[in-house]
Amino acid sequence: MANKPVVVVTRRLPEVIEARMMELFDARLRDDDTPMLREELAKGMAIADVLVPTVTDRIDAELLALAGRRLKLVANFGAGVDNIDLETAQSQNITVTNTPAVLTEDTADMTMAMILVVPRRLVEGERLVSAGQWRGWGPTSMLGHRIWGKRLGIIGMGQIGTAVARRARGFGLSINYHNRRRLPESAEQGLEATYWDSLDQMLAHMDIVSVNCPHTPATYHLLSARRLALMKPEAYLVNTSRGEVIDEGALTAMLREGRLAGAALDVFEHAPAINPKLRELDNVLLLPHMGSATLESRIDMGDKVLINIRTFVDGHKPPDRVIAKLI
Repeated sequence: MANKPVVVVTRRLPEVIEARMMELFDARLRDDDTPMLREELAKGMAIADVLVPTVTDRIDAELLALAGRRLKLVANFGAGVDNIDLETAQSQNITVTNTPAVLTEDTADMTMAMILVVPRRLVEGERLVSAGQWRGWGPTSMLGHRIWGKRLGIIGMGQIGTAVARRARGFGLSINYHNRRRLPESAEQGLEATYWDSLDQMLAHMDIVSVNCPHTPATYHLLSARRLALMKPEAYLVNTSRGEVIDEGALTAMLREGRLAGAALDVFEHAPAINPKLRELDNVLLLPHMGSATLESRIDMGDKVLINIRTFVDGHKPPDRVIAKLI
């Protein structure tokens, strides 16, 4: 590309990243921090050499069919790529990249915080004080549950799941995990982690379950109504992965009926919509998909996007290229 490539960015990014975008490329930036309408996405893709979408943008086969001939790279601002039809992109000779390995520690921090909050009833306590209803300390007031010595089951022992395990050990939790592939023995020993080949068996024995697997066709409703029913009534569920992994309707019903002690959710099946019955419950922590929401991680993500675009424009394979057959 002799001239600067046209780079269409679908959401507001940190100022330092946008400034660099403007220096390097013919960047078309977003004026406000709202998702593009589908019509806007189609128009952007028609003129772009490079599209920089986020997880809120669904780049499906229909939209890709409307892309102009110039569009050769979709540089996703995010680690997950379930928002992009990878097979269609590949068939149209459009390269897709993502931003892996920069969200791990921030997401693990958030996961650990959520693991602590719900069993200790911190949300309920804060609401009590904010409503002016607290009448002072009492020996049986606001009793939660101890974290030390409890069994944590991690679904998905990738980078984030492993980082959660490292933190959880420091809080005295017993580490258990289910994963597509078992970790090497040395890694298990380092984390003092127990592998469960059967997800059903693990769910039935855990005090806290943390969902850290990606959303793929294989993991859609991985925690179905049947599997959720295997969990102990006194157990807690934490999800900082993808909302589609859990049957949100079934989870809501179980929480309302007392068949599960509580939940902490940073993601939702139909985000930004949330089941209104879920919002009514006191034993849940609901957060607006902020697991990786630190300035540091957003800048790191932007840096990866810039590197992927520059490498591609220079005629090389970008370092974070995603191949459809590997997903």
